[in-house]
Amino acid sequence: MQVKSIIFVCLGNICRSPLAEGIAKKYAKEYNLDIKIESAGTGNWHIGEAPCPDSIKIGQQNGVDISSQRAQLVQVDDFKNFDLVIGLDDNNVRDLKKLGCKNPLKLGDFGCDGDDVPDPYFFDGFEGFDKVYEMIDTCVKNLIENKVLN
Repeated sequence: MQVKSIIFVCLGNICRSPLAEGIAKKYAKEYNLDIKIESAGTGNWHIGEAPCPDSIKIGQQNGVDISSQRAQLVQVDDFKNFDLVIGLDDNNVRDLKKLGCKNPLKLGDFGCDGDDVPDPYFFDGFEGFDKVYEMIDTCVKNLIENKVLN
């Protein structure tokens, strides 16, 4: 199957999945890929909001601008409209399955030994966002190299 679209899903769509979307778009541009990339959340608390300031900041420090993104809720139609549905942790994958997604993947399976990408929303301050960014960056690059370029 040729992958032409990816959606990254976390809980609120303001921390991790916006970073995954931004990083994936960066790699798509580097690899000259024509691919649709979005992100969404399983919870509705932040719909319409910009990513959290610390996610915007760590993205900018790494040349990835996510400031124009707005949080959206994952929709059942997304499971038909996206070739790959990627959860950022086990809970996200479980929630996606409950919503009817038959084959969600977990981002941590692409370079982080299946680990969950921790939710930095619950961090005390900015510390730790660099590790979350590195995890997402490694896994997104591996995902694109293994699922999109092959």
